[in-house]
Amino acid sequence: MENYRARAILLLVIFIFPALVECKVRLYDFRVVLTNTTKLCSTKSIVTINGKFPGPTINAREGDNVNIKLTNHVQYNVTIHWHGVRQLRTGWADGPAYITQCPIRPGQSYLYNFTLTGQRGTLLWHAHISWLRATIHGAIVILPQKGVPYPFPKPDKEKIIILGEWWKADVEAVVNQATQTGLPPNISDAHIVNGQTGAVPGCPSQGFTLHVESGKTYLLRIINAALNDELFFKIAGHNITVVEVDAAYTKPFSTDTIFIGPGQTTNALLTADKSVGKYLMAVSPFMDTVVAVDNVTAIAFLRYKGTIAFSPPVLTTTPAINATPVTSTFMDNLRSLNSKKYPANVPLTVDHSLYFTIGVGIDPCATCVNGSKAVGAINNISFIMPTTALLQAHYYSISGVFTDDFPAMPPNSFNYTGNNTALNLQTINGTRTYRLAFNSTVQLVLQGTTIIAPESHPFHLHGFNFFVVGKGFGNFDADNDPKKFNLADPVERNTISVPTAGWAAIRFRADNPGVWFLHCHLEVHTTWGLKMVFVVDNGEGPDESLLPPPSDLPNC
Repeated sequence: MENYRARAILLLVIFIFPALVECKVRLYDFRVVLTNTTKLCSTKSIVTINGKFPGPTINAREGDNVNIKLTNHVQYNVTIHWHGVRQLRTGWADGPAYITQCPIRPGQSYLYNFTLTGQRGTLLWHAHISWLRATIHGAIVILPQKGVPYPFPKPDKEKIIILGEWWKADVEAVVNQATQTGLPPNISDAHIVNGQTGAVPGCPSQGFTLHVESGKTYLLRIINAALNDELFFKIAGHNITVVEVDAAYTKPFSTDTIFIGPGQTTNALLTADKSVGKYLMAVSPFMDTVVAVDNVTAIAFLRYKGTIAFSPPVLTTTPAINATPVTSTFMDNLRSLNSKKYPANVPLTVDHSLYFTIGVGIDPCATCVNGSKAVGAINNISFIMPTTALLQAHYYSISGVFTDDFPAMPPNSFNYTGNNTALNLQTINGTRTYRLAFNSTVQLVLQGTTIIAPESHPFHLHGFNFFVVGKGFGNFDADNDPKKFNLADPVERNTISVPTAGWAAIRFRADNPGVWFLHCHLEVHTTWGLKMVFVVDNGEGPDESLLPPPSDLPNC
């Protein structure tokens, strides 16, 4: 009898269990090509993947291996970042140019090979060199493993909604002009929903329409692929229930407005329970300071099946452009699901306590129009991009490419959010990194400053998810603010909007060996140097070590 039971268990293990956790290899062929497109009554050539804008969706399940062969058919160097994918031990596939790889040159190709370990939800992919991600971006949809349900009511259908920005001009020309002059780049001309602007003054356009049926529930996978704008998303007459952000489940909460920064994703349930008709869908910018921003609202529509043609839409009001309370309420409502199956494993002890000031400055520039240029800096260090990829320099111990002396604290203490008009605005330049032992725990406080102008900064950490244990306005109080940290169910993210003239505290475990970028996801600030790098050393044995580089890794 015991032999029979043992044999039955063995058969279950061999035949049943693998079926439950079946993983596949997902193959994609990405060709970087130029494509003509017309928007805002103007036609231009844009860089796309396979001629699509937005680009193709990566569809996979948790545990799948994903292989994307990227071939470059345009005149620009290209890389692609799989934003939010953990890349456990596969940093060679992470994508940021000169950080984990050298660019893919015209005529060359590279195979991005990674496994979606322990992740399910919505992420995005985008170019990670210059400003090419304006048109090179798309969705990553990671379904749970087969047989594993969502931890919320199963929707009838799922819809992807990608938000972005649009320039009439060549975007590469925009950033090149700004670099040459030392001045801020021109703002975008419109916002877009799934590649469409909708009607704008002086140029009629149908825009995007989300078709729904009465009584059905839809899972909206909302992605902010904009370069420089944090955005509000709202549908007239409808509340939606947030159930996930950045591919991490949340406690459900209902809202009429989504606040979403560049690089962030939000999954929300929409129930089509209103009268048959057409409802306005509005995407508008958030900016609660003096910085210039594209103030054009993107117009789209939600349309019920059976709506009479030419029916007037049900309208809505967008939040004020400086609606800080709306952003605060939304972020305060975000909590990790923290269930038995999806626990919030917040580090309760801290090995590295870091305090990074983030902001902008002014450096000399002999060739710029005013003899100076705008720069971004963390702890007053403006990051200089290397000419050899940092991950290669780390793996092969190549000296002279970077140093590992990035300061854990600001070099000079001052009233970070006070009146700083008399301060020296010049920064220090360098390719400096901060080194972490494998599996060490990190608490990082990101402190906004008011130098030149305060601003909300959406900060993204490659290679990790982190827990947002606290945030606030003004200067971080190291004695009192930690007493109010949420260490039970803080939201888990890969990108966090640091409040204007405020701070955000995050915690993560450095369990992923490699070289990992931390930067503001406003592309203008990344270009200016508002970025740094963590180097995470190997642990013990091969399972805690970075894999060797692939044979087709591009050369610099």
